Amino acid sequence: MPVLPSAVADAYARLTEVFPGLAVTELGDGEPVPDGGGWTPAASLAADGPGMDAFLAWDDAQVLRDYGTRARPDVVASFALHRYAWPACLLFTVPWFLHRRVPRLPVTHVSYDRHAGRMAVRPAGFACLPGDPAAALPGARVVRDEEALRAEVRAAVAEHLEPVLTGFGPHMRRRGRALWGMATDEIVEGLWYVAHLLGEQRRAQRELELLLPGATRPYVGSAAFRELTGPDGESLPTRDRASCCMFYTVRPEDTCATCPRTCDADRITKLAAVAAG
Repeated sequence: MPVLPSAVADAYARLTEVFPGLAVTELGDGEPVPDGGGWTPAASLAADGPGMDAFLAWDDAQVLRDYGTRARPDVVASFALHRYAWPACLLFTVPWFLHRRVPRLPVTHVSYDRHAGRMAVRPAGFACLPGDPAAALPGARVVRDEEALRAEVRAAVAEHLEPVLTGFGPHMRRRGRALWGMATDEIVEGLWYVAHLLGEQRRAQRELELLLPGATRPYVGSAAFRELTGPDGESLPTRDRASCCMFYTVRPEDTCATCPRTCDADRITKLAAVAAG
């Protein structure tokens, strides 16, 4: 029997092409997600057991190694959640952005090897638009229009992240709204970054503004893009994060350009330097 093509294989291949730091392998039906040997099943993070302990220990050691200081346990957990959720969100947003296909990936269907920069996934069906050739593939579910597909993106990401956020929450001193603010930021900033590598950053901004207009629970806030003016009159796109990654607690003088703590004058300096480089 010939092997049918995956609806999301091309999107994942393109992701790895422009961002070699993340490779995605699709598993066959019934094939277990890898565990051990560097792999962390997403379900083990949701369960908040030994898998979570090992995941947090990696970030604790990394902060000490790179910055010569220990971070607070809640800050370590914030870093660890970011380092999982950022690539995990790309599993949904990149196929949607490139091909208008949205996979379902329950937490039990994903494993992450952060050391090697790879994820293993077993999609549980996908949504697509009318007229998509992939609608003939097993597991396809056709939705009526673009807004319905955006709803599928929001639902699929929430289905995957909610148990992960529940696992991380006790370690982070954050609950509910604050955690979903982080999820909102991971969705937006992950795709925005990859779209820049694809040469489609402006389109990504428009798409993300429609995906997250600001009233789409459980997400908090909107895509929140805006424009600043650089020293030579150039346009500098930025956004206002819904959450803080807490890096300022490790290096107060070194915040990111979208941090809620970074004023516009400092944002312009940082963004202009990046543009000049």
